[in-house]
Amino acid sequence: MTTDAVSRPSAAKQNEGLIVRYTLGERVNHWIGALSYTYLLVTGLAFWSPSLYWLAAVVGGGAAARFWHPWFGLIFTASLLVTFKQWRRDMRIDDADRAWAKAIPDYVQNEDDKLPPVGRFNYGQKLFFWGIVYGVILLLVSGVALWYTEALPWSLRFLRYTAVLIHASVALITIGLFLIHVYMSAILEEGSFGSMVHGCVTRAWAWTFHRTWYYEVTGRSQPRR
Repeated sequence: MTTDAVSRPSAAKQNEGLIVRYTLGERVNHWIGALSYTYLLVTGLAFWSPSLYWLAAVVGGGAAARFWHPWFGLIFTASLLVTFKQWRRDMRIDDADRAWAKAIPDYVQNEDDKLPPVGRFNYGQKLFFWGIVYGVILLLVSGVALWYTEALPWSLRFLRYTAVLIHASVALITIGLFLIHVYMSAILEEGSFGSMVHGCVTRAWAWTFHRTWYYEVTGRSQPRR
């Protein structure tokens, strides 16, 4: 299925003045990824510091957390692979994104009328996407090494320490990206969070935040600047 087919609104939604932003499949996969990442976040923090080990009690105790943490890591990785297949074309960075990046101060100050038009996702969302993609690759490789750490011969114990360093460092980076993502979707782009629940946005929202995408899905001609 092409990207246009995924994001094109139905006639009924058009009549309601709404545009389909995310399909049911995209939304279900997104929440699988979000929930699995939240579990990984809670259990990972519990393992990272003794002062945070109490978080393990929230998910059934230390033994349960140790058992399920790697499995939820695989679930999150699988969800990300599906997301990559769905959105990889939309996440390509182009000249419009670079122009938008220069106007980030206007975005932070909610002066959206000053922002240049962008496609389905803006530059910040694309940076988040690629940061998570590369971060998960490192987490997966280091996580597998930690999962089977007892199988490593003692002569290769340095790999264990390297895996711990990589896993913890990259995990902290993804936590930062996650917090920024939540802030952007819940506050900076008001209505973005709701679209991941019910799938639709208003035409005004689409025109304000993703003007190029708005013209693409509505079939209208974008005025020349």
